[in-house]
Amino acid sequence: MGLPAEKPHFSRADYLIWEHDQPERHEYVAGEVFAMVGVRDRHNVIAGNLYVPIRAHLKGSPCKIYLSDIKLEVSAADSVFYPDLFVTCETPSDPLVKRDAALIIEILSPSTEAYDRGRKFGMYRLLPGLKEYLLIGTDEALVEVYRRTDDEAWLLRTYRPGDTFTLASIDLQIAVDDVFDDIDFSPASDTV
Repeated sequence: MGLPAEKPHFSRADYLIWEHDQPERHEYVAGEVFAMVGVRDRHNVIAGNLYVPIRAHLKGSPCKIYLSDIKLEVSAADSVFYPDLFVTCETPSDPLVKRDAALIIEILSPSTEAYDRGRKFGMYRLLPGLKEYLLIGTDEALVEVYRRTDDEAWLLRTYRPGDTFTLASIDLQIAVDDVFDDIDFSPASDTV
């Protein structure tokens, strides 16, 4: 019987060089590299529904919102991720990698939901500037807002259609109905 194939092991610096030349995106966690999966169109519509009002709200401020093609490094976890959306107010430096975020938004998919809720959220919490973490449903209209409290605990609030939630990290209110605009959750619909 042969030995199992050895997984490539990268340093974070080597990963950043390697990733720059890859046609697909990969996340990095403590030496291991994981290919990113494709998304359903619902995911993309929801991302756009969030990006537009946040981008308009941040215009003229030092903060910027980024979509899933910009990397976010969590050095305390020796990790690099591609959040679905995130807001950073850091002074511009590397155009490809940001190193802190005030707000991170992950749009859930069946294959990544447990990871986004668990281990990944644990690593994100190591970012010193992170104030809020949003999880957005794709199988039901549900917004979960985790907010860091003054004593470093995380408070969860959930919102459903008809509700409005506040992103305290950027002082913006958004209606849940706007997040899920043009999304059909009927059982027969597996697309937008």
